[in-house]
Amino acid sequence: MSPLPSARVVMVGRQGCHLCDVAQEVIEGVVARTGDSFAVVDIDADPELARYTDEVPVTFVDGRQHDYWRVDEARLRAALGG
Repeated sequence: MSPLPSARVVMVGRQGCHLCDVAQEVIEGVVARTGDSFAVVDIDADPELARYTDEVPVTFVDGRQHDYWRVDEARLRAALGG
């Protein structure tokens, strides 16, 4: 797999994905409160991410897979120590 961005929270998603849009809103709300960094990676731009294609959006925290399909706000806050 290609290296993910160095942001604390990374979401792998794709254009036109409703679940990705919802997950991104949740993540942006959480990181706005915690001050953590956040990045989005387009799965269709990196063939090495194809193994996640049926799970998008996939969320990583500190480089480790945290969630897929949906993001639970409380669980994400807990993972970030907030």
